[in-house]
Amino acid sequence: MDAREMKIKAAEAALAHVESGMRLGIGTGSTAEEFVRLLAEKVAGGFKVEGVPTSERTARLCVELGVPLKSLDELPALDLTIDGADEVDQALRLIKGGGGALLREKIVAAASERMIVIADESKLVDTLGAYALPIEVNPFGLVSTRMAIEKVAARLGLSGELTLRQSGDGEFTTDGGHHIIDASFGRIPDAEALSSELNSIPGVVEHGLFINMAALAIIAGPAGARTLQANR
Repeated sequence: MDAREMKIKAAEAALAHVESGMRLGIGTGSTAEEFVRLLAEKVAGGFKVEGVPTSERTARLCVELGVPLKSLDELPALDLTIDGADEVDQALRLIKGGGGALLREKIVAAASERMIVIADESKLVDTLGAYALPIEVNPFGLVSTRMAIEKVAARLGLSGELTLRQSGDGEFTTDGGHHIIDASFGRIPDAEALSSELNSIPGVVEHGLFINMAALAIIAGPAGARTLQANR
């Protein structure tokens, strides 16, 4: 079973949690896109959902495949969000934002009664941090914000390169008009402390640590999909 087949297995298992009539947050990324394709097949057969996409990229795919969409202002309270992750640990703490949609992903997840994460087993880790942590920042005062992130990291015993994400010939820009700094900390032993410290920096719009948000994680491997449940 290759990586795409595992993503499809995770998406299939997540789809079993979606009921007709649900208000559904729809995530961003390659695994979430497999979920959208499967959901679209059910919609074509008469399944009723209203989806809120977490990115313009997801919105375009949903429109293309016929999945009905609303804005979060039109559906401010959601039943369920299905989304992928760049890393997930056994406590269902996540790193997200590899696709650049972390702010909208976190807003949509927070507006949902439940969040289910879908991923292949390569994303399951003992400790977060091997994947660079995306930190969404305001373009204004970028150098000062970067220095503040470095100070926070040093206080927590973290080090590593802070890289301004690029796209084409310039800086990557999120759907919200912000930039992303990818922080290669390597290992984050206290994700809660780092989350709190980053939230205190005015120039940080949001970061990719999703803590106490996911209710379930569906992890697919060669033997099939298994479910991890949050212990809290």
